[in-house]
Amino acid sequence: MAEIVISRKKLLHNYNFLDRLFSKHYMEWGIVTKLLCGNLLFLKEVISLGAKELLDSRISNLRAIKLIDPNVATVYIKPPPRKSIPNIVKYADVSMNTEIETLKLISKEARKQKKEHKVIIMIEMGELREGVMRDELLNFYQTAFRLPNIKIIGIGTNLNCLYGVMPSNDKLIQLGLYKQLLELKFKKKINLVSGGTSVTIPMIFKKQIPAVVNHFRVGETLYFGNNLVTEKPIKGMRDDVITFYAEIIELIEKPLVPEGELQTNPSGESYDIDPENYGKTSMRALVDVGLLDISPDYLIPDDKKLSVVGASSDMLVINLEKNPKKYKVGDTIKFKLKYMGALSLFGSNYVSKRIID
Repeated sequence: MAEIVISRKKLLHNYNFLDRLFSKHYMEWGIVTKLLCGNLLFLKEVISLGAKELLDSRISNLRAIKLIDPNVATVYIKPPPRKSIPNIVKYADVSMNTEIETLKLISKEARKQKKEHKVIIMIEMGELREGVMRDELLNFYQTAFRLPNIKIIGIGTNLNCLYGVMPSNDKLIQLGLYKQLLELKFKKKINLVSGGTSVTIPMIFKKQIPAVVNHFRVGETLYFGNNLVTEKPIKGMRDDVITFYAEIIELIEKPLVPEGELQTNPSGESYDIDPENYGKTSMRALVDVGLLDISPDYLIPDDKKLSVVGASSDMLVINLEKNPKKYKVGDTIKFKLKYMGALSLFGSNYVSKRIID
């Protein structure tokens, strides 16, 4: 059975690296756990790192976190669906909001549950995903801070997740200016400026983060140790916390060129034939994972001599050339993963999950 594996030691190494980095720069940070898809085994592992704040976009995952440790602060990190508000108030200590009518409903529910619900107002800074438009921010805040059972603890922004708009010193300075504007106008302290995610971490090393930005939300760099700008590992971090293994279920020497009339396959793909490949063969392996679990684009064979040919719904085809390492049926092939690939695999019921070390 295909299996995704987390190394406990390597995960702890990356956590300690980031915790030292943020502490050195007087920044708070929380771990985004949505990659783990609510897996209790892995959530327990992340909580055991010592994280004080976990962030997720799924209520069921926040519920699981609270069942493991009620003392961990939980943050709901997308605009709340109205039907989910009772559970958001119940399981999320903080939520990120952009709609005043939704926030009014949260206020009403928090009063019903006899709770104070904390809020971070997300501001649109050019990425055009979630965020209050800047010219509406004052009106939004003026209404929001008066709502009962609501405490606005910060402002934030999200970049690079839709159009790929990169964070910059200028954008983060602007975010800090909105904090100052709100504090001056309404005479209320705003403690958090949540302007950082994994893609913003490289700016720390270049000393480009304004001092006003004091909160980061980190997922990908913790799990993959990568610099999202250069797409290379950050010096001192591990890029092999998560690995994936798929079993070879067929290994046969086959032609490089398919035989018969070609049309698009069920995935909508069509293939061009290279005439130079006529008459040539290679060892081709089928492994026990497919498009139901992951796109081949997100798989990186650990053996650089292997190449992924393609995939069907539940099998992946790999070219072994002459099979110099003598793979055989029953062996496993090791892969590194890209973030979106790991997200797919963690969410698959057909893939085993395990922790080592």
